[in-house]
Amino acid sequence: MSLRIIEEGLQTSIQDSGRPGSQSSGISVSGAMDSKAMKLANIAVGNHAHEAVLEMSYMGPSITFETDMVIALTGADMSAKINDKPLSLGMPLAVKTGDTLQLRTVRTGMHCYLAVKGGFNIPEILGSKSASIKDDLGGEFSRRLKTGDSIPINTPLKSTPFSWRLSPQLFSYIQEEPVVRFIEGRQYHWFTEEARQMFMTESYKTTTQSNRMGYRLEGKRINKNKEEDLVTEAATFGTIQIPPDGNPIILMAESQSTGGYPKIGQVIQADLPVLSQVKPGKSVTFKKVSLDEAINELRKERSEILAVQTSANMKWRELASCTQPT
Repeated sequence: MSLRIIEEGLQTSIQDSGRPGSQSSGISVSGAMDSKAMKLANIAVGNHAHEAVLEMSYMGPSITFETDMVIALTGADMSAKINDKPLSLGMPLAVKTGDTLQLRTVRTGMHCYLAVKGGFNIPEILGSKSASIKDDLGGEFSRRLKTGDSIPINTPLKSTPFSWRLSPQLFSYIQEEPVVRFIEGRQYHWFTEEARQMFMTESYKTTTQSNRMGYRLEGKRINKNKEEDLVTEAATFGTIQIPPDGNPIILMAESQSTGGYPKIGQVIQADLPVLSQVKPGKSVTFKKVSLDEAINELRKERSEILAVQTSANMKWRELASCTQPT
C-alpha cells in the first residue's frame, strides 16, 4: 500500500500547509511552495484541500505504484507520462499496481504536485506532515526523498476511468516572467524615492542560488536613504529583504523566522503561488498595491478554490458507486 521512488528528481518532498506556530522555536513553517496547486491537486482526487502531497521541483522523479490508487498532478508541466502515455494535469487518474509515472524537467513553472486519494499514511510532526529540508525534525520523511523510498498511503482504491479534469485556466497564474504584487514593508521609506520607483519598474532575475528558503534576485541595485542598523525582527514567506549588495532576497516557504535586512515589501499572499513557480534565470516585475487590494485578492482566490471544491465534490459523489476499497 505505497508508492515507491525509483528515480529521484532534483528535489522531491512531502508537503502540506505547513506548521505555523513553531517559529518562536526556530522551526520554519515549511509547507508547499505553491499552496494553490497543492490544494487543487487534493481537490481533484476528492481529498481535504490541505492534505499532504508530493512536491517535485524543477526535475521530477520516476515513481512506481505498489497498489491501486487514484492520483492527480497539478502545477508545473513536467511532461508527465504513465507507462509512456502522456498524463494531463488536473485530471484524476486511476493507476494500477505496477504502473510507472515518469516526470522530467519542467517545461513551464517550477513545482509540480502529486496528490493521492486518501493521502499518505505518515505521522505528523508538530501538526504537519511537511518535510523541512533545513530543519532536523527526526521524522522518516522529514527530508528530501531519494531513490528507494516507499511512501505508504491510507486507502488503496480501484476506480473506473475519469472523464473530467480541472480547468486549465485555473493554472494561468503560472507564467514565465510574471508581475508580482506587494505591499509596503516596514522599512519601505528607508529607500530613496528613485530606488522605490526602480524596484517597481525594472525586472529582477531569479538566480540559481534560489531555493525553498529564499529566492535571490539580481538587477539594478536598490539604495537606502538611511544607514541605520536594523534590529532583527519577524519575517515570513514573501518578505522582500534588501541586503547590503542591493539585490533583493525574497523569503520562501522554509524561511527563517526572523531577519536583519531592511524590508522593502511583502509579497501579497495571493501572489505567493505566482512567485513560487518562477524558474531560475527568469525575471519578475513588482507592483505595489494597498492592503485592501491584497485582502480582496486573497478573498477572490479563496472563493475560486471553494467553487472548484464544491464542483469536484459533486463529481466524486456521482462516482462513489464505482470507486470501492480493495
